[in-house]
Amino acid sequence: MIPLYFDPGTGALIVQFLAAAVAGVLLFYRTVVAKVKSIFGIKPKSQDGFADSIDTKEEADQ
Repeated sequence: MIPLYFDPGTGALIVQFLAAAVAGVLLFYRTVVAKVKSIFGIKPKSQDGFADSIDTKEEADQ
């Protein structure tokens, strides 16, 4: 049996790699789904953003 030793730097590197891999897979999945939906002409539901409901001064004056 070969004893394995991981120092804190190696552990942090492994955690960073796993976090980057998960983020990469999620972003890739979202991009692929969006492209497939655009090919078939499926549009997302209209979602109001956080700032869409805030009235600006120009809109309030009208």
